[in-house]
Parts: sequence; C-alpha cells; structure tokens
Amino acid sequence: MLLAIDTSTRYAGVAVADGERLLAARSWYSGSSHTAELMPAVAGLLQGLGLLPRDLQGIAVALGPGAFSALRVGVSAAKALALSAGKPISGVPTLDMEAMPYLGSGMPICALLDSGRTEVAAAFFGADGARVGEDVMGRPEELLTRVAGPTIFCGEGVRSWGTLIKESLDSQAIVVQPTPAARLWALAELGRRRLDGGDADNLALLQPHYLRMPSIGGPKRRDRTSQQS
Repeated sequence: MLLAIDTSTRYAGVAVADGERLLAARSWYSGSSHTAELMPAVAGLLQGLGLLPRDLQGIAVALGPGAFSALRVGVSAAKALALSAGKPISGVPTLDMEAMPYLGSGMPICALLDSGRTEVAAAFFGADGARVGEDVMGRPEELLTRVAGPTIFCGEGVRSWGTLIKESLDSQAIVVQPTPAARLWALAELGRRRLDGGDADNLALLQPHYLRMPSIGGPKRRDRTSQQS
C-alpha cells in the first residue's frame, strides 16, 4: 500500500494505491486551507480502508513547482508520516505527474502549470516519453515558439492558457483538460516505481523545489532553491 499526497496546486488530493490499482482517492479545490484540510483528508482515507500509517509500504509526495505555503504543507506532512511510521518516501515533480498519462501516446508533450504573473511553468517530453531538458518558466507566448509539430498540451495550466495555445498553434496543438484524479494516479504510480526500484529519497534532505525565473529561451536547466521545512 502506498499513500500519495499532492498539495502542489489549488487542486489538492490524497490517494491510496495497492500496486498499480488506485484503491481510494480524494481531491478538492483548496483556496488557502491546505493546512486545515490535508491531515483530516489523509486520516479519513486511511480509516475508510481500515489502514494505519504502519500498514503502508511507502509515501509519495508531489514536489512542485507550486505555491510556497501549499508545497510546504504537503511535503512536511508526508515527511512526518514517513518518519513516524518508519516508511520510505519518494518525491515526484508535479509536471512529470501531469505528463505521465500521455507518455505512451507517441507524441511530444508539453505539461503546464500556471505560475501567476501571466507566466507558466512547463516541462517538455519527446515522442519517446523522455524528458527534454528541465522545467522552465516564462510567458506562454515565448514557450509556444519552442513547439514544432503536433504536441499534446496537458496540466492544470491549460485551464488558463488553452485558448491562447489553440489560437497560436491551431491544429498543431492537442489540448487535454486536466483531471485531479489522473494526476493522483500518476503520483502514486511514479512514486511506486521509484520505491520498487529501491530509489527512496533521503528523508532529512527531501524538500519542495522552487524554480527561479529563467526565460523560456534561456539555458535549459532547473535552478532550485530548497526551503527548510
């Protein structure tokens, strides 16, 4: 059994998976109350399945990019549960979660998250499913200049920018509306794969990741600052 925790966007969620099966999940739109809402949601989900934290094999948590306070809540809660239950933990980038359901499509993918101030955070994946560079942030108009050929656009950012993408790229853009349940499944699956491969994170070192603000056309690197929980 694996517990998945995601507070990296306004649509927070928790889920429990058994292998590749998602046994139960709960997602909700959270304005500014991740702190008050998260642990009751975790407790309710585990109780409904008759589980205690010690019954879990591990915990997966979304690392962002996302809002500062929300990420701190999710990662801190996941670390506390892992520590108290003595379970391994796996941190998963949120843009990888957004892209994961479409990686077998045979098409390039651009996963988007709205980062505010008319900017987006994005990750590109090739037709073979492999990541192309690191996360980048910038204005969506700049990002679209990097797209060549039909591309799947997914992630919570398409809620805000889907119309612009379609107008700019026409038939070259396949815009897929996000579903919180799909992202929770992806978090659980990606976390499970890492833990099954013995690739757990160091509990003391795992932190939320925050991107600085390189331009979309700048060097393809992820500059992170770690915030102590």
